[in-house]
Amino acid sequence: MRRTLRMTAALALAGLALHGCEHPDNPPDGQNPPPVEPEETRGQDSRTYTVDEAALPFTALSNAPESDRWWGILEGSGYRIEVPKNWNGMLVMYAHGYAGTASTLNVSTPSIRRHLLENGYAWAASSYSKNSYDVRAGIEDTNALALAFTRIASERGRPLEAPRKTYIIGHSMGGHVAAAAIDAETLETANHKVRYDGAVPMCGVLGDAELFNYFAAYGLAAQQLAGYPASGWPVEDWALIQPGVKAAIFKTYPTEVTPQGDKLKQVVKHLTGGERPLFDPGFSGPLARSIQDLLWGTFGSSGTVDGILNRDGISTADIQFQLDNDASLSAEEQAFNASIYRVRGDPEANRLRRDGLRWIPKTNARISVPVVSLHTLGDLFVPFSMEQIFKRRADAQGTSQWLVQRAIRGVSHCDFTTAEQVAAFDAMVQWEQQGLKPRGDEVLDPAVVSSPSYGCAFTNNTVGPDDPQTTGLIRASIVSAHPCPAP
Repeated sequence: MRRTLRMTAALALAGLALHGCEHPDNPPDGQNPPPVEPEETRGQDSRTYTVDEAALPFTALSNAPESDRWWGILEGSGYRIEVPKNWNGMLVMYAHGYAGTASTLNVSTPSIRRHLLENGYAWAASSYSKNSYDVRAGIEDTNALALAFTRIASERGRPLEAPRKTYIIGHSMGGHVAAAAIDAETLETANHKVRYDGAVPMCGVLGDAELFNYFAAYGLAAQQLAGYPASGWPVEDWALIQPGVKAAIFKTYPTEVTPQGDKLKQVVKHLTGGERPLFDPGFSGPLARSIQDLLWGTFGSSGTVDGILNRDGISTADIQFQLDNDASLSAEEQAFNASIYRVRGDPEANRLRRDGLRWIPKTNARISVPVVSLHTLGDLFVPFSMEQIFKRRADAQGTSQWLVQRAIRGVSHCDFTTAEQVAAFDAMVQWEQQGLKPRGDEVLDPAVVSSPSYGCAFTNNTVGPDDPQTTGLIRASIVSAHPCPAP
């Protein structure tokens, strides 16, 4: 549609030139150009964010190749760039995850930094110009930095050729940034346009706004099963009823559930990807509290995503709640689905904009470059179902040939070892450069996903020196309690 409009406009301007108008932009005598309707503003647009400049400098990595390191501010975003002296001509853009709602902006370095430097890659990362769940800003600011890469290098005294390859990787919300950045819709609507050569979204929000539908569905199901059914949206008395809901669901929060809590556990299992290894410890294991706290903290909230949208975009209208592993609905499940409150958000809340990307950019899977994604099986904050949604979209778009997905036997959000991330990145690059499509996991077949060995193929519990200490502690716990079956 946009291309047709541009072609029509070009033909019209050419016609004016042929008919002798002094300037094609001049309207005919006595006529004024039609007014351009301005876009609406939102709460997020009025917020002020500032870069923590003192936190921008970063030091050389020990025992790593020598590099040039630059930092600064670009279009309201902080940035870091590192280029090894033996640069291979390729650039990796890193997109960070959700940074909260604070007014101070900070830059994160990629977890595979050492691997990138050792293999000659340059990398760059933006703070984004806004915090909160602003993926639109994440894409525009990451793209702006990619486009400014050679200019910044030249200004810092190291003129460089334009990168021969540009890849994008990201975690969590940054995985949303990465997956949306390579989508055809983004190339059509972004103000800063970059054609990436491949992507690695990790623990990514690959279902875009479907994540917020899940949060709402989980909360409403908890209320229903606890005997506090919602009668409206948003749930304005959530703070008042939350203690009662928790008491009805948990004997000990979150490690021991009541009979009603066991039903909720079944509901959440199917909302997050179905029967699979590591779901149980993700929901109520000893490491589950931090994630459950995050989830329960979202309950009762409106679907404006803290001012990212002007209108509520949540919808639970099409969600089928299941209380057991049988795909068919029992009489109890039919009654539950009929009685639970259904949220029906405004379908225009996240419409296409006239001034750039949607406010929550889409991950339509309209992709034409290699994508290798990673997701832990026990993650309930950005659940494994995000991978399933993205795969269904790719199947519908006819783009599945560009997608490889890998399940990791981790419990928490973004609980990857550096080795797992490096393997995914290298697989994507080899695929893009040599045409060797890597192996991945089937994510839609329930019989495969529920296998006790699911996720073993690409899980690498080797904890290296660049992994946080917590990674080693979590993996040690997982390996001892949930080992892969012997071959």
